[in-house]
Amino acid sequence: MNALVDGFGRVHTDLRISLTDRCNLRCSYCMPAEGLAWLPREGLLSYEELTRVARVCVERLGVTGIRLTGGEPLLRKEIVRLVAQLAELSPRPELSMTTNGIGLATAAGPLKQAGLDRVNVSLDTLQRERFIALARRDRLDDVLAGLAAARAAGLTPVKVNAVLMRDCNEADAPDLLDFCLTEGYELRFIEQMPLDAQHGWDRTSMVTADEILRLLSERHQLVALPGQGHDPAQRFLVDGGPSTVGIIASVTRPFCGACDRLRLTADGQLRNCLFAREESDLRGALRAGATDDELEIRIRAAIAAKRAGHGIDDPTFVQPVRPMSAIGG
Repeated sequence: MNALVDGFGRVHTDLRISLTDRCNLRCSYCMPAEGLAWLPREGLLSYEELTRVARVCVERLGVTGIRLTGGEPLLRKEIVRLVAQLAELSPRPELSMTTNGIGLATAAGPLKQAGLDRVNVSLDTLQRERFIALARRDRLDDVLAGLAAARAAGLTPVKVNAVLMRDCNEADAPDLLDFCLTEGYELRFIEQMPLDAQHGWDRTSMVTADEILRLLSERHQLVALPGQGHDPAQRFLVDGGPSTVGIIASVTRPFCGACDRLRLTADGQLRNCLFAREESDLRGALRAGATDDELEIRIRAAIAAKRAGHGIDDPTFVQPVRPMSAIGG
């Protein structure tokens, strides 16, 4: 097996598969209140098509981890069947999921049984009114129940992803950390990125990694841990450990030099970067009868063309047409 390497020597072992662009929340940093025009259902890859691409990536290209994303992946029907299919790949990849947690209370057990290893759950605040203002839905209790169910099912470590917005929920950062320390979850703060559907991202509204550290340090002692590697989160020991908190500083401290990810959208487009403006059409190839050899060639060509970095700080940077909900996290 030859590794999946780009023009800068980065080896790609992490495949992100978006199952749908639909979501049952309307988070203000992701999409407008009225939602978006969803992808047509017939345009989405079937589970068999998704599994076939995953098999080529695992068996031929050295992918060792697969993450299921959305939109909200739990909105895709019979998702347990897909997880079971992916768990049968050889060598078996680590299987994870990023979810808003709604629906996880009932799905966590069956997903674990099918082969899912762990989950990341999005939670930006513990304050109900603030949650409603951010997500435009009153679903905080469902998210908290989903987190507890994931922990009980053994989908560990259960990670919590939080995005802070200036003049909105940045004051909640210490409370989120205390909650995760008490419940045994691993908290990771993510800098807001220019991936909103409205294309209204403004750097001044983004709470930076340095600001997050200052907020958390008002209540806890944080010590940076070495060896970030391919993990996008810089981790910090909290109050001497063993608990940690992570910060993903995609904008102010980009980690493009260690990126090992490739992304497959729900409609079968391969992206070599979260901020890529080019895509490789695997759906067309699949439905035209492409062989595994031909799929492998397409995937290798797409990754070979990957740029050195996302270029957010470059004056010529242009935000991708697709929002995060249509790309997958």
